Amino acid sequence: MTSSEQPNTVSGDAAVQAAAERAEATRDLNVPQFDDLPIPADTANLRLGPDLNEACLALLPLIGVWRGEGVAEHPALDEPYRYGQQITFAHDGRPFVYYEARSWLLDADGEILGAGSREVGWWRPQADDTIELLLAHSGGVVEIFYGKPRNQTTWELGTDAVARTSSAEEISAAQRLYGVLHNGDLAYVEERSLGGGPLAPHISAKLTRTVG
Repeated sequence: MTSSEQPNTVSGDAAVQAAAERAEATRDLNVPQFDDLPIPADTANLRLGPDLNEACLALLPLIGVWRGEGVAEHPALDEPYRYGQQITFAHDGRPFVYYEARSWLLDADGEILGAGSREVGWWRPQADDTIELLLAHSGGVVEIFYGKPRNQTTWELGTDAVARTSSAEEISAAQRLYGVLHNGDLAYVEERSLGGGPLAPHISAKLTRTVG
């Protein structure tokens, strides 16, 4: 990825301080809970539920629910298109982080056109700082990413393996860069190989914390 695509990040200490100042509106919110669940429930709020596993401390700034807008490009389309998105990073105290992303399509005026793509998976930090990311997409694609934190607030990953169903779009590789910005927002960019072509810019978004 080029330097122009990289999120403008700050130190982990500064990000934590800024997050504390913004937490008044989000500190008591969490993902839906089932009170009768016989095991620890997922939490997207570090103040509630089980403690974050020590193995996941490198992912601590990501924990929460984030919502915002992005722009997508596709080689089959003449122009980029807008989308809205909600991303959840949650945990249940074990050494992995649950991830879910839901999107919706927007017209040029920001009006919602309908539901968009979905993906779900797990971020699995390892002892050598490597991050394993398993993703399953609603469009019929399953991916395994590997990556590492660049610093306390930036994470870069690339695919090691891609599998797809017979009805899914042809995809051979992807790279992602996530970063917490100086104002506490979460930004990411993705390059993806579509239709047999090379890696090319595909999606980018900036999301604001709504839970956690």
